[in-house]
Amino acid sequence: MKNRFYILTATALSLLCFSCTKTQVAHSENEKTITPPIMGWSSWNAFRVDISEDIIKHQADLMVEKGLKDAGYHYINVDDGFFGKRDDNGIMFTNEKRFPNGMKPVADHIHSLGMKAGIYTDAGNNTCGSIWDNDLAGVGAGIYGHEPQDAQLYFGDWGFDFIKIDYCGGDVLGLDEEERYTSIRNSIDKVNKNVSVNICRWAFPGTWAKDVATSWRISGDINAHWGSLKYVVRKNLYLSAYAGNGHYNDMDMMVIGFRDNSKVGGKGLTPTEEEAHFGLWCIMSSPLLIGCNLENLPDSSLQLLTNKELIALNQDPLGLQAYVAQHENEGYVLVKDIEQKRGNVRAVALYNPSDTLCSFSVPFTSLEFGGNVKVRDLARQNDLGNFSDVFERTLPPHSAMFLRMEGETRLEPTLYEAEWAYLPLFNDLGKNPKGIIYAHDKDASGKMKIGFLGGKPENYAEWREVYSTDGGRYQMTIQYSHGKGRQLEVDINGVITKIAALGEDEKHSQITIPVELKAGYNTIRMGNSYNWAPDIDCFTLTKVL
Repeated sequence: MKNRFYILTATALSLLCFSCTKTQVAHSENEKTITPPIMGWSSWNAFRVDISEDIIKHQADLMVEKGLKDAGYHYINVDDGFFGKRDDNGIMFTNEKRFPNGMKPVADHIHSLGMKAGIYTDAGNNTCGSIWDNDLAGVGAGIYGHEPQDAQLYFGDWGFDFIKIDYCGGDVLGLDEEERYTSIRNSIDKVNKNVSVNICRWAFPGTWAKDVATSWRISGDINAHWGSLKYVVRKNLYLSAYAGNGHYNDMDMMVIGFRDNSKVGGKGLTPTEEEAHFGLWCIMSSPLLIGCNLENLPDSSLQLLTNKELIALNQDPLGLQAYVAQHENEGYVLVKDIEQKRGNVRAVALYNPSDTLCSFSVPFTSLEFGGNVKVRDLARQNDLGNFSDVFERTLPPHSAMFLRMEGETRLEPTLYEAEWAYLPLFNDLGKNPKGIIYAHDKDASGKMKIGFLGGKPENYAEWREVYSTDGGRYQMTIQYSHGKGRQLEVDINGVITKIAALGEDEKHSQITIPVELKAGYNTIRMGNSYNWAPDIDCFTLTKVL
């Protein structure tokens, strides 16, 4: 590592330029096929623990009959409720009344339809059904203390392909999340390394999750009303840095198709709300798991769930989650590359979670587009025409619009928000009151910032894909707050600049330093190895001509 130290103030910003060491950054999207989020059906929302062999088989048959399998929904997941009891050797037996023939015939039936079978456990001793649904069979049914034998039974003897691992029992016992889920993954791998694992901890568990699971829940359970949907989306708006390369933030089973179902809570969503629900799950690359009883699925909901153009956003080969490019008033603009990294095609969502009309005015430069832009409405599956400079729409309450945009040219980005950064020590478990966070700040760009940055070398923020077309010298302007008495270390491809004497108060300030970028992708880190760093709002890059 090369290190350089500067003493800077907000008024004295003139520095000598320096050279950066060139660091090669590998981009796996060009090197391997990325597995998309799973699509399928899960039993919990519609049936909770009241499941049976006949129910699961019938729902699997309906997936085929209604064309959902052909649309890409290939998983049938049996949630809590199949447990019976363990024998004296700890071997799990299924519930004799609900599954009199055991679980293998269920998995075999699902496989005979050309689909994959999923199952459930808890990382602790007791399942969620035993706690919340008074299903006494779930007491002692969790995998804790039985990992090797349950893994062999579920994935060897019974032949299941997926597992959701809950945390009700683990939470009651106060177990360590990383240790528990890592241990379970290791036991599963000894039987079948191809099993897809879902961590159900009801919050983003930490960056370790990608080494254990293909998806992880980021919120509490969803219910069939708009307030619940809004809550789940809000929890995932700023987690795009943790999705990708075949690993995804899970926004929970969908509540599309529910009409006043007491098991899932709420009276269901309006058609407009359902469209927003499905499109947001698609553009944010959440697993798409249908949760309703397919017997009662309305035709309008079925048509939405089989919309090929929206599904394509979710199953896009890049495997990216959309990030917030603009947040003004109550509206959010989300965007992500599709089809090709840094190509001329991007997916865009306009999202109005509020209870009133929301007007959007989106400059194409904020989406990195130059020239005319061709726009297509994916929910309606029709072209809206060519636009220049800006795209404007007014959306009703509780709605979203999903667009495919193709620009004449792709512009080099100039703005990087703090909330886009990868934070290696971040989790949403709430156990550390001074853990690094994405925090609301009404005066910040995009109304968000990073707080509790620094304090140790590994507590940094990292932007992994800072793009420069040709490389060269830039002026980097960093927007920050709470800088008094703090230092900031800025690492550009391994070259470290230390900035001291930041600001004289706690208000928003900025500082500019010269940097040098290489052509292509650059990695930028910010932090403070041995003290708190200032809160970071964003940074901008201006090419020195």
